[in-house]
Amino acid sequence: MSTESNLIKQHVIDPEICIRCNTCESICPVGAITHDSRNYVVKADICNLCMDCISPCPTGSIDNWRMMPKDKAYTLEDQFSWDDLPDELNPEQLAELGGDVQDAAQQAQAAVQSAAASSAASVSTAVDDTNFNSAQFGAVLPPWSAAHAYTNLYGPKAVQKSITATVTGNLRVTEVGKQAGQQDYDTHHIVLDFGSMPFPVLEGQSIGIIPPGTDDKGKPHHARQYSIASPRNGERPGHNNLSLTIKRVLEDHDGQPVRGVGSNYMCDLQVGDKVQVIGPFGASFLMPNHPKSNIVMICTGTGSAPMRAMTEWRRRLRASGKFEGGKLMLFFGARTPAELPYFGPLNNLPKDFIDIEFAFSREVGKPKRYVQDAMRDRAADIAALLKDANTFFYVCGLKSMEEGVVMALRDIAQNAGIPWDSLGLELKQQGRLHLETY
Repeated sequence: MSTESNLIKQHVIDPEICIRCNTCESICPVGAITHDSRNYVVKADICNLCMDCISPCPTGSIDNWRMMPKDKAYTLEDQFSWDDLPDELNPEQLAELGGDVQDAAQQAQAAVQSAAASSAASVSTAVDDTNFNSAQFGAVLPPWSAAHAYTNLYGPKAVQKSITATVTGNLRVTEVGKQAGQQDYDTHHIVLDFGSMPFPVLEGQSIGIIPPGTDDKGKPHHARQYSIASPRNGERPGHNNLSLTIKRVLEDHDGQPVRGVGSNYMCDLQVGDKVQVIGPFGASFLMPNHPKSNIVMICTGTGSAPMRAMTEWRRRLRASGKFEGGKLMLFFGARTPAELPYFGPLNNLPKDFIDIEFAFSREVGKPKRYVQDAMRDRAADIAALLKDANTFFYVCGLKSMEEGVVMALRDIAQNAGIPWDSLGLELKQQGRLHLETY
């Protein structure tokens, strides 16, 4: 039996360090990744080793492989049951399972190179609406001038498993409404202090929070990921702290009542409470640091967290008089103003510092308006920024917004005479278009 038909390099995800951020599933161009309530897993019969999911993964949990005979590949049921990865099989063990291991490494490498070449080629061709895949245009490299990011300092496979932070603030940053008898529109700004323990972060990174207790299977809760909403020198300048923007989850994607474990735990915290933290995570969704660089931020809801961090860092640099920043634009969407975090503070920022467009989809007596609609209204300004290699775009929020936003960028470019097939590839390769949706 030939190695071509007998042995595969099976892609697997390490459940011990995965923080269930959904990045891998959302970016996979062939739909090979899925999940249940605990684990993210890879369908061996669909995965083509294109590697699109590797760099965006904030923890490295996605970068794992096991050589297996095709007919003995780990099933989805196998992977859903894992608490940690099975050991790699040595040649003797593979042979016992019926695997022909001759030239396996060369064969696997050839498959990877072929899939990667095919994936790169697809970026320059898939620009029609029918087969549009917005995720393929997202950069996996940071801007060239971004600061060095420290990652995975604390976590299951780090020297220290987690770090304890103290809650020093918990402020509601939206109005509170009622829907179906439940509390709604409840978003909190939570400040965590790390005391004397080092926890260096950059704008655009995230952390994992480990809720106490166990799930319905008696297993410890896995970490929940939250984007950092404060700049690199702390929520309070010069302090070893950071902030998060967290919305209380009271219903699932189908509108059914559910009480989100992580979000409700965090929103109910009191000042002085202790929290177990892992991370930090993320090395690509980072802001540029070179003078006159432009930043265009497009977000919905709690996707505003990294945008707040970037905006505040630029504001502090401006106040110091030591940095000449470029243009800042923010497109911020929500159902109503009552649901939009930081609405008041945003309106108080100087107009010559940041250009803000709000988009509300459920305002009484007004037509629905989404962030992509606001972008099209400002097409001339965005087109000029698309032409400038010093402009970087950041998209964060619900997955449902991503396609519309990237399509708007494509249409604005093409209407301005900029070919999207080349520009889309440049935005990806130069770390200029970053997508972080969930």
